[in-house]
Amino acid sequence: MTLSSLVVTPSHSLYEQSWAPSDMRGGGSVNADGFGIGWYPEGDAAVSGGPVRYRRDVPIWTDENLPGLAGAIRSGAVLAAVRNGTVGMPYGQPAVAPFASGHWLFSHNGRITGWPGATAKLAESLPVADLLSLDAPTDSALLWALIVRRFGDGVPPADAVAAVVHDVAAAAPGSRLNLLLTDGEQLIATTWTHSLHVRRTHDSVTVASEPFGDGGWQAVPDRSLLVATATSLQVTPMEGHP
Repeated sequence: MTLSSLVVTPSHSLYEQSWAPSDMRGGGSVNADGFGIGWYPEGDAAVSGGPVRYRRDVPIWTDENLPGLAGAIRSGAVLAAVRNGTVGMPYGQPAVAPFASGHWLFSHNGRITGWPGATAKLAESLPVADLLSLDAPTDSALLWALIVRRFGDGVPPADAVAAVVHDVAAAAPGSRLNLLLTDGEQLIATTWTHSLHVRRTHDSVTVASEPFGDGGWQAVPDRSLLVATATSLQVTPMEGHP
């Protein structure tokens, strides 16, 4: 499918959600501080094996090139996000999701309370080189660094995500920690005091903070871990998950 069919053209698409979101959970009223789309190319363009990103630090509706690009690009795995920057954190393209490492793309919907002090101890667990190479000094970038470090330690992706959510929630109670990541084959997401919905067909799974397009969406219970492929879907409670 084209990027446009997911991001631009459906009713209440991410494009529309940038200026008219319906469920921000107190996180503002508009997503005008940038947008990003990551996708896995098909055909000859897939030879590199990794994802491609298009990120900008402007409102998505101001990018005159996006509708044409999105209509011409096809992919079977896409991660897209619009940003409402948190006061006290930097703006600019490096702070915009999706973040990337190897074959993985990552996005965070929410905020860490008490940033940055609340997570200082967790940040200290990372090698200095990891901290110095963060895309931006933001809570989302730190979350991604903590997850990638666990990948490097051999922790399975879903377990790594769940562990980071638990660690951050313990250090910074009240945080909103909806995480979403994919390697183009599997999709891992969490709900933690923010909205998440899933729609499944016989050959696809779509996850979104706010439903868009036609029906078929189901709300994912709060504090859940979702793991999916194109043909499978599993949702489990995160309470008590290691």
